[in-house]
Amino acid sequence: MPGPSGNGAVTRSTLRQQIADALRDEVLAGRLQPGQEFTVKEIAEQYGVSATPVREALVDLSAQGLLEADQHRGFRVHEYSVDDFRGMVEARRLVSDGMFQTCAAGRRNAAPGGEQRLTAALAGVRRRGEEAQRAATAGDLTVLIGYDLRFWRELAAVYGNPYLADFLHRLRVQSWVCTVQHLRRLSDLRGTLWSGHTELVDALVRRDTEAARALVTAYNTHALTLVERLAAG
Repeated sequence: MPGPSGNGAVTRSTLRQQIADALRDEVLAGRLQPGQEFTVKEIAEQYGVSATPVREALVDLSAQGLLEADQHRGFRVHEYSVDDFRGMVEARRLVSDGMFQTCAAGRRNAAPGGEQRLTAALAGVRRRGEEAQRAATAGDLTVLIGYDLRFWRELAAVYGNPYLADFLHRLRVQSWVCTVQHLRRLSDLRGTLWSGHTELVDALVRRDTEAARALVTAYNTHALTLVERLAAG
């Protein structure tokens, strides 16, 4: 049984993650704007906690590319450029291509019962996609981001590589942070947001990797064109 110090470490670690998650959501919601500065003390007072877990959470978010640390001023929200977004889209394409290759290889080398397990796993992912699709159609950006992040993380996990899933999740969080600063300026997002989640899952269920690749290519083109247009004003 761990002693009091062990329990304290667990509590602090949990608090650190909770604060990091809350601040990430603030950035994704656009309430913390690109370039906005704040200190450990300000965040600690806002959440009514000690400075240590706050500092650790902010360092974690800096390592994820969402914040920048300034030795004298504290932290500020990272400002992504359109060129940054182009790089993210290209990285996403490479990751998704790897997923599709795994899908094709799995079909050729499926163990007994493997096809059924994969289909069942994709059914769970599809449910996340249905929620994301509804939010996208309604123009509800906050709800969409939550379900979209879960959708892609679970989809990557289906193909058995936790490192791939973590990397893609980080990329998608950064992509949303970059995109949100532009999308929040629009008063009505209906008809603006990509909503092909269920089509993508259906293509993967059919093991139609070419159709899946075409959907993701169209999605990436849509996202990049949208960000470039909004950034240009």
